[in-house]
Amino acid sequence: MTAPPIAAGLRFSCLGSGSEGNALLLEWGADSGTPLRGLIDCGLTLKELELRLQGHGLLARDLDFILVTHEHGDHLGGVGALARATGLPVFLTHGTHHAAPADSLRGAELVFVKPEQSFDLCGLSILPVPVCHDAREPVAYRVDAGEARLGVVTDLGMGSAMLTEAFQGCRALLLEFNHDLEMLQRGEYPPKLKARVAGDYGHLSNRQAADLLESCLHDGLHTIVAGHLSQKNNSPDHVRSAVEHLALGDRFAIAEASSGLPWTVI
Repeated sequence: MTAPPIAAGLRFSCLGSGSEGNALLLEWGADSGTPLRGLIDCGLTLKELELRLQGHGLLARDLDFILVTHEHGDHLGGVGALARATGLPVFLTHGTHHAAPADSLRGAELVFVKPEQSFDLCGLSILPVPVCHDAREPVAYRVDAGEARLGVVTDLGMGSAMLTEAFQGCRALLLEFNHDLEMLQRGEYPPKLKARVAGDYGHLSNRQAADLLESCLHDGLHTIVAGHLSQKNNSPDHVRSAVEHLALGDRFAIAEASSGLPWTVI
């Protein structure tokens, strides 16, 4: 079967971002009259996902695939139910599959991807990029639709040269700004959890995220979305303060945990 041509007109909407459930909606090819749609992660229940899709005039059966970053419940928790209800293929690494809770992906059509090996999917070019996180084989994703390039990375403890290189040329970037380090240290988490969150295989602090963002900045990067903010150890004001020196202006937005972010065209 001949793969469809790379589609233009890529846009995305964040349906949920944070420990209560992550889901990023992609749509492209609307100019051709037959738009295609996919999800990166689904940590929402099927009922909740349907409600949030309805806000975009969509149903779960309007989707074409699911990409999974790693096995933690706020990213994988709703994938199995969605796949079983719709027959959608699920793309994930072997490590994610092996580490996923028993039977969580039962009955789903699984397609395995390899970090650093790009593949074509419904007219998109997808590159899984390894990240440092306390999961079995976690990845970020770079999504290319012609000249439109989107980078998505929401769980990692530190940046890397590989990640910076992969995200060069992105027009849009969804990047984790998980915690303010001082809020985390003063907060109610037990010491072991604080060490995990702040560790090299945990989550990015605002300062770390700002440094990674700065390494990826270029004139063509017109949309930057801060995601996966901790509800207990961060705030939008702390995030904005961390990136103030970058003078991002209206290029910068913050995805809310439940309301997410409306359609953004790349």
